[in-house]
Amino acid sequence: MTKTNLTLTAFIFLFPLFCLAQTGTITGVILNEFNQPIDAVNIKSGDYGTQTNSNGFYELKIKANTDVKVVFSHVSHKNITATFNLKNGENFKFNPVMKENVEQISTVVINGRKRKDVQGIVNIDPAVLIKIPGAQAGVENLLKTLPGVSSNNELSTQYSVRGGNYDENLIYVNGIEVYRPFLIRSGQQEGLSFVNSDLVQNVDFSAGGFQAKYGDKLSSVLDITYRKPTEKAIAVDASLLGASVALETVSKDSKFNGIVGLRYRDNSLLVDAKETETNFNPTFADVQSYLTYQFTDKLELSFLGNASLNKYNYIPLTRQTNFGTLDNPQALIVQYQGQEKDQYQTLFGALSANYQVNDDLSLSLITSTYHTTEEEYFDILAQYALGEVNSNIGDENLGEVEFAEGIGSQLNHGRNDLDALITNIEAKGTYTKNENEFKFSIKYTNEDIRDRLIEWEVVDSAGFSINPPSSDAFNDQPYTPYEGPLEAYQNVRARNNTTITRLQTYLQWSKRSTIGEHDVWYNAGVRNHSWTVDDQATNKNVSQNVFSPRAQFAIKPNWDNDMLFRLSGGLYYQPPFYRELRDQNGIVQADVKAQKSVHVVLGNDYSFKMWDRPFKLTSEAYYKKMTDVNPYTLENVRIRYNATNNAEAYAYGLDLRLNGEFVPGTESWFSFGYLKTEENINDRGYIARPTDQRLKFAALFQDYVPNIPSMKMYLNLVYNTGLPGGSPSYADPYLFQSRLPDYKRADIGFQFVLVDADKQFDSGWKKPFKALSFGFEIFNVFNVQNSITNTWVRDVYSKRQYAIPNYLTPRVFNIRTTMRF
Repeated sequence: MTKTNLTLTAFIFLFPLFCLAQTGTITGVILNEFNQPIDAVNIKSGDYGTQTNSNGFYELKIKANTDVKVVFSHVSHKNITATFNLKNGENFKFNPVMKENVEQISTVVINGRKRKDVQGIVNIDPAVLIKIPGAQAGVENLLKTLPGVSSNNELSTQYSVRGGNYDENLIYVNGIEVYRPFLIRSGQQEGLSFVNSDLVQNVDFSAGGFQAKYGDKLSSVLDITYRKPTEKAIAVDASLLGASVALETVSKDSKFNGIVGLRYRDNSLLVDAKETETNFNPTFADVQSYLTYQFTDKLELSFLGNASLNKYNYIPLTRQTNFGTLDNPQALIVQYQGQEKDQYQTLFGALSANYQVNDDLSLSLITSTYHTTEEEYFDILAQYALGEVNSNIGDENLGEVEFAEGIGSQLNHGRNDLDALITNIEAKGTYTKNENEFKFSIKYTNEDIRDRLIEWEVVDSAGFSINPPSSDAFNDQPYTPYEGPLEAYQNVRARNNTTITRLQTYLQWSKRSTIGEHDVWYNAGVRNHSWTVDDQATNKNVSQNVFSPRAQFAIKPNWDNDMLFRLSGGLYYQPPFYRELRDQNGIVQADVKAQKSVHVVLGNDYSFKMWDRPFKLTSEAYYKKMTDVNPYTLENVRIRYNATNNAEAYAYGLDLRLNGEFVPGTESWFSFGYLKTEENINDRGYIARPTDQRLKFAALFQDYVPNIPSMKMYLNLVYNTGLPGGSPSYADPYLFQSRLPDYKRADIGFQFVLVDADKQFDSGWKKPFKALSFGFEIFNVFNVQNSITNTWVRDVYSKRQYAIPNYLTPRVFNIRTTMRF
């Protein structure tokens, strides 16, 4: 073959490849009008196309050296059309902002905004998280305003959902399950929630009937997504309660982006306002990061990390609590000695790789490790006196204690240490075909817990030691000589070295379809959970397995009224975590079964217009029938299980939520919930569970001054009826069914906005800021005395026990500033 023919042949074969190589690349992030990424945006150029991911990111290759028209479309936003002419190999960054298509939204049923409605998921605007005032501002602060979600402690980030306890709620951040410390017993010890509100892009919450892709808990799912930055920025939030800083960065080619958040919190402002005079020196601090690198248009690697250090140094000095009635006012006066020193240190890291095999199949591999070391040391002597209070109006000594009626003391000692290492590895995927979506996963978990528990309490009244409630011997001194052995009122000692291994799998199917003219959505799935508990202290090795089917169905009738109906439920299990295996004496019971619940939820969404503004009324009725229940006591936020399965229970109720633009341009909502939950322990009959929050009303309201729109107002209002829990923790619940008083609280915040997206400055001292505001907050506006527990004091003379309420925070003022630049 001649040289000319060889060259011609090579050119003929390589020309198509040469033509194919003439491409340019368009990348970027698509945002809505509120600067939030939009997922599932269709991007099409001729016969080629792609979609944005959950973070709004996309990448599209187009022909080079020619005009190419690209259409960006989304079911709930107006289309954008742009023409590009790129050079070969050129990478062009294009970040369009899509505006809402209001007319289209009203007719969209299953797609876009309504896609999560059919799943029974409440979506919360992350911008609201950092605006709404609260003693513990953040995600949990907002959750407590939703129906079915209850908390009677503003210092705690813990919450109960529809009769469940704090351990029955799942929390995910970017698809990774996160944990909370084990030993915390009071709200003021908690410090910081794991979720950093400054980093949040999306908040989804389900109060029950959730899909098989979520883990094995009985009550709820909180699914958080941290955002991927699209530009470099710094955000700062500072107040008398602490400060936070969020740093955002992105590389020039947009392949790497990261966000880092640092937080510090000091609860002194809240604790010093309580009735107990203390020396309080807390340190609550953490740093979190979410980093992402896009290797190719198909492969993405991300890292989620958290390191937190909570130090709680507490030295109580004195306390005076007035109680009783107007006719017989009384007071408890306490002098303290000793202190409490606690430390909770946690490290968490997760690495995930996401691979888009093709348009139909995506795969993920996630590994995570959680390590917590916790110390709880305290020696506190409380010497108390009961006295009568001067109630003579006009007397200069009004309110002061005139004389003491009873004298006693209480010594509490604790040396508790816990070290837990939890490791996970999970492979999961999503496959889509002809409107059918399949999700699947397999996950392995290893939990290694080493625990030392030493607690004892000695109580005396008028100098005579009181025997424990379980003792048969009655100490009636000074009237009758007592010759029996002296025992601590409570005494718990245990050392545990426990390993739990778990294997979890799930498979679920979803489909959008129609029945006649009505749009429908189906979801069905199953979970399997196998676990083995190996406890060295008791030399027990127990393996168990559960199978959990779940399903959801939603229909949008083709009616004039915009109505959506949902039905969901299934068989839900909660295999025991370490805390559920440890009984009242601290001993691990390896054979504790998974608690089981048959859960049914019937829901309705009614969207309508009022005052020419959008509103939605959401209603859900639910029923849960629970067996193999593990009874527990609840004191403040500390849960102590019996580590048995000797009870059955039920819960039913109704949740209502009306949300919309009560004030133009702002979203507010009002919530109402009714709940009844009871349990039957050892066939003794049904009694109220510790979380029987019968009635709940809450409101979250946003407003602004009409003539001064830069002045914003935020109101957070909660009313809950009293929980069972007024009895001593050692008491037989069948003999004590007293309730705490109703919980009533209102927090209000005022914010003056100097700089925001609509008010930018090209010169002057405000130029560097993208956002800037100043404000002040009032916690517990009406200064309501809410109580979380009772301290029980015995009067040796009358042989009576008095329930002395432990009050939460009174009215507190706070100042705050936020900025972004």
